[in-house]
Amino acid sequence: MENEKEQLATPLPEARKQSKTSESTENAAPASESPAAASPGATGAETPPANEKLKDEASELYNRLLRKQAELDNFRKRSQREKEEFRQIANESLVREVLPVLDGFERALKQRAPAVPKSFYEGMELIYRQLTEVLGRAGLEVIETSGQLFDPHYHQAVETVADAGRRDQEIVEELQRGYLFNRRLLRPAIVKVAVKPKGELESKDDDIEG
Repeated sequence: MENEKEQLATPLPEARKQSKTSESTENAAPASESPAAASPGATGAETPPANEKLKDEASELYNRLLRKQAELDNFRKRSQREKEEFRQIANESLVREVLPVLDGFERALKQRAPAVPKSFYEGMELIYRQLTEVLGRAGLEVIETSGQLFDPHYHQAVETVADAGRRDQEIVEELQRGYLFNRRLLRPAIVKVAVKPKGELESKDDDIEG
């Protein structure tokens, strides 16, 4: 009887081992499920590259917007400049057509007939002054000739006069008034120019050589 009890008692450690093994496998089962549970974290790790791609696309769109705005600003400036140039050309053409009217006023005011009432010329002077003021605000300027030396950029000489009392190339008389429009030559002044007499020029040359 005692031997049978011993034989029945020996399998108990194996049963305990199996029970422990089964418990360990049961406890290990949730650990095997942990990678599946961690899979959402793995997808979250791929999110930053997607964000970077969106940032790059947004940056590219922003740069394209800036370029389009710059192109639009340049177009507006170019259009404004072309309009201004067109306006100046149109004004210059109009003022050029008005110059003969100014010449007529000037000739009429210089040659006054005694039989004509003084009030008539006063009215002409008033109209002439108003006209020149309007044209002056538009950009018209008179080229000065009195006491000036001849300048081929602004004056056109049609006659030379030997005059020892004047400087060489000094303007003696203005035959037709010249004008600038917006700082550019519109019409040169037609003038007479003084030159030194030949004898005086030769004596000066001899003094320089001596």
